[in-house]
Amino acid sequence: MAGATGVSGTTSRTTIAVGGPAPYDVLVGPGVISELQQLLHGTPTVAVVVASGLEELAARVVDAVVVAGCRPVLLQVAAGEGGKDLSVVARLWDELGESGITRADAVVAVGGGATTDVVGFAAATWLRGVRVFHLPTTLLAMVDAAVGGKTGINTTAGKNLVGAFHPPSAVLVDLDVLSTLPAAEWVNGMAEVVKAGFIADPEILRLIEADPDGAARPDGPHARELIERSIAMKAGVVSEDLREAGPREALNYGHTLGHAIERAEGYRMPHGHAVSIGLIYAAELGRLAGRLDEETARRHRHLLEAVGLPTSYDGSSWKQLREGMSSDKKSRGARLRFVVLDGLAEPGILEQPDEELLERAYLEVAR
Repeated sequence: MAGATGVSGTTSRTTIAVGGPAPYDVLVGPGVISELQQLLHGTPTVAVVVASGLEELAARVVDAVVVAGCRPVLLQVAAGEGGKDLSVVARLWDELGESGITRADAVVAVGGGATTDVVGFAAATWLRGVRVFHLPTTLLAMVDAAVGGKTGINTTAGKNLVGAFHPPSAVLVDLDVLSTLPAAEWVNGMAEVVKAGFIADPEILRLIEADPDGAARPDGPHARELIERSIAMKAGVVSEDLREAGPREALNYGHTLGHAIERAEGYRMPHGHAVSIGLIYAAELGRLAGRLDEETARRHRHLLEAVGLPTSYDGSSWKQLREGMSSDKKSRGARLRFVVLDGLAEPGILEQPDEELLERAYLEVAR
């Protein structure tokens, strides 16, 4: 799953290049917010869209916009999945219009994964696409949501079923933000880090196993390496496949059941928790289908529990979850498709598995 991505930089800043039809860089390091001054130079107006509760960070971003010589417009959205709603996008469209945002201007998204998703979608659809820069503030957004160009909102039909592919102009992963990140939010994002290890980079798993307590907190000794390895993995995949026509589908490992759980829970369960449970389900499905060895399947549960993530679920009926999986965007017509492993770092597709097999795998999660 290697891709056309490059990792370079100094001890203070790492640059991870994302290729494809609209290449851009992910900048990782302390204080990289200041890079906005150069990135935005010459831009007339910049709409800074910030998630609620991040006003202090938003002020720093606005300062960088002003130093760049741009006119700042500060807008706000609700934090979390509750902000990924069509009504929020409609309000953003109105505010972008009132602010006079043109194709010569830009948008900066400041917040977690839900914020980068909804602001990215607003940017993708305003004037059929204006530049967007992501400043992710959670681990989940840093390693997953802000990288790759996917944008989207939720509807009653399911999660992220309405969206667009709109690569950002740059992603700024400012490690100073981690000093204020709640421990629970770090753990939430670790589900995507563990996923990255299983589908492509086993060194991530080794680092977690070597120091599980450190891996479970943002000030752990390997925090930066875990972040950079996870970003580099995703950058390589999306460089090859922006629109999920091939290898990018592997990034959905654990997400089919995970999204069904989120929908059943009314999006009140943290995304990482749902994905963690979904990873266990996918591992057991692969094992029961004869695709994955027992040791690697057990390793999923061990690693996820070691960093404090849930590995079982009984909050909804199997019938409700099965119906939720049918609306998953990875399905092809009426045929269910699951990403499973044929071995460590060997993702594959299991298409239209037997219904009995699906339920047996769920019993391993529901226990």
